[in-house]
Amino acid sequence: MPRFAANLTMLYNEHAFLDRFAAAAADGFKAVEYLFPYAFEARELAQRLSDNGLQQVLFNAPPGNWDGGERGLACIPGRETEFREGFAQALTYADALNCPRIHVMAGLAPQGIEHARLQATYEANIGWAVEQAASAGRNVLIEPINTRDIPGFFLNRQDEAHRIVQAIGAPNLKVQFDLYHCQIVEGDVATKIRTYLPTGRVGHFQIAGVPERHEPDVGELNHAYLFKVIDEVSAACGWDGWVGCEYRPARGAVAGATTQGLGWRP
Repeated sequence: MPRFAANLTMLYNEHAFLDRFAAAAADGFKAVEYLFPYAFEARELAQRLSDNGLQQVLFNAPPGNWDGGERGLACIPGRETEFREGFAQALTYADALNCPRIHVMAGLAPQGIEHARLQATYEANIGWAVEQAASAGRNVLIEPINTRDIPGFFLNRQDEAHRIVQAIGAPNLKVQFDLYHCQIVEGDVATKIRTYLPTGRVGHFQIAGVPERHEPDVGELNHAYLFKVIDEVSAACGWDGWVGCEYRPARGAVAGATTQGLGWRP
């Protein structure tokens, strides 16, 4: 069975953020991920990880003005300096938290700018980031995201993401393969796992039920089957990564909602 990491941005929302580490550990999780660490001191987060025997396996680089609707800067011409400053901050946190993976969000495609220019900006920014991350021993992840959840997002398909990884050619650049986003945009999820996982270009998986983004045992995806596919392919190719539980508990933020919804987990 794959190794599961609790996404503390979405799970355990009945608790204050810093208390979610203990809640995840109490439910047997050994690893966590979340969107952003920057509202907290790195040493405080590191202490929560240590106190609860948890690994930090993923977080996102700064996305620009998140509250203002921005969803990453990597594809946006003219924001390169801000992108680099943000990624440097992410590397500082990754060092303090011993986190091996940093997800860089592509951003929303600005209106009126040719796709070729956005693509060139995106690949140049990612190429710079992987060079900085390599010297720090970190992996950079890029993630295709569906345009229903984030309209206008620049990167949407698995084949696009893998082409970019191949074009840049850095061993520490990987694809963050979210089964939820993949099902909405493309479908044929099991075949894509079998196709892409053996390439060495998949750095992380994420899961959620489709279409409501609740627990993975609700909705149109057969996650029990997909976990078996991941296990089978992982055994053959030696993949030993994590599967992030990035879903919203169906019962919301009421006490015990996350824990009571873990019946899908073996």
